[in-house]
Order: sequence, then structure tokens, then C-alpha cells
Amino acid sequence: MAEDAFQLWTGNASRAMATWRNLAVGALRLTGSTSIAAALRRNARDPRRSLALLGLT
Repeated sequence: MAEDAFQLWTGNASRAMATWRNLAVGALRLTGSTSIAAALRRNARDPRRSLALLGLT
């Protein structure tokens, strides 16, 4: 999720980014993904997939 490239690490930004990442990982686990890294790459290639995962299509 490119945390290393993220430059805004002041205030609550780091906690917010960790929360978003944990939510993404949790959602992928709930759908049965066995490899979180592969699932993140797959969803990064097609943003509609992430929306479908959340039921927003």
C-alpha cells in the first residue's frame, strides 16, 4: 500500500493509515483470500474489484 512513500506522518495520519490497511486486510480475509499480498495486487490492478468487494457496485 506504499506506506514507505507516504510523507504525512504527523498527528493521527499514521494511525489512520494503519486502520485503513487493517480494514482492507480484514475484508480480504473475510472473502477467503489466502494470500493477502496477491489479493492486494489483484485489487490494485482493477479498482472495480475493490468496490465489488465492499458491495458498492
